[in-house]
Amino acid sequence: MVEVVNKKILAEGIAQYDLMPVERNSLPMCSAGAHIDVYLPNGIIRQYSLCEIRPEADKYVIAVLLDPKSRGGSRWMHEELSIGAQLRISEPKNLFPLNMNAKKFIFLAGGIGITPILAMAYAVESIGGVFELHYCARSKKKMAFHDRIAQSAFKGKAHFYWDDEKNTRALQLNELLSHPSPDVHLYVCGPKGFIDAAVLAAAEMKWSKKNVHFEHFSNAAVNSENGGVFSVRLASSGKCISVGSKETIAAALRREGVTVPLSCEQGVCGTCLIPVISGVPDHRDLYLSDNEKARNDKITVCCSRSLSAELVLDL
Repeated sequence: MVEVVNKKILAEGIAQYDLMPVERNSLPMCSAGAHIDVYLPNGIIRQYSLCEIRPEADKYVIAVLLDPKSRGGSRWMHEELSIGAQLRISEPKNLFPLNMNAKKFIFLAGGIGITPILAMAYAVESIGGVFELHYCARSKKKMAFHDRIAQSAFKGKAHFYWDDEKNTRALQLNELLSHPSPDVHLYVCGPKGFIDAAVLAAAEMKWSKKNVHFEHFSNAAVNSENGGVFSVRLASSGKCISVGSKETIAAALRREGVTVPLSCEQGVCGTCLIPVISGVPDHRDLYLSDNEKARNDKITVCCSRSLSAELVLDL
């Protein structure tokens, strides 16, 4: 359990929360790029990147964007969570780690995507590494950590871009990524469109895929309620459950009293990943890699569907 020891507004619609262990002992150590699962009292689980990696391991710092379409996660955090409140969290997980063998890093952050990127910038700066940070937002007032970065030791390596200021030079991705090298690694985090544009530009500039790293916060393109009716069979009992054309596998399972863990419900976090014994999944997530999808042995039941008439799940 952790306690909220500080809460402050960083930018329009973005709040920072400092979390310390209730017993005031040390927290599990982690590395830049890590996130924690936050278990809210309303039953919702959300993932938030750690903005700071402190050697003292005495607190975690997260920042939360208020989503206008919030299903109870970010809205609850903003409206209900206050200093002194206690929360249950997971140990840190890192699905977006830094390759510390790189000789140079290019960090691209879009909006709230600055949260893991900020921790990465501090980590590389602490070892005297070479990097540049490019941070984009709709406007300066929506840019979390702007002043902190502008006053940091690496302020000369940081570049800011705002959509609403005509005199601000736009980020030129092709120009920025025009000199790929085996020793240079690109890290991108932000909205899906921002990530897609960066990954496409890197591909056009002939970057190696292994040098391009990204983390999604949402799956804007997911359409989990489109497709024909199919069935899922539970391997443990043989029970067959029909999945309608306008419901997810998770919803169908829940309807029949089968509980599966859910968090983002957008195919981003991997919380709902279930082994597939037979059948062909229609992968609509952003969590599994292309190689993992090709194996067809796992499925994110919050959004993916089936290309076969039946899927047998290891449930």
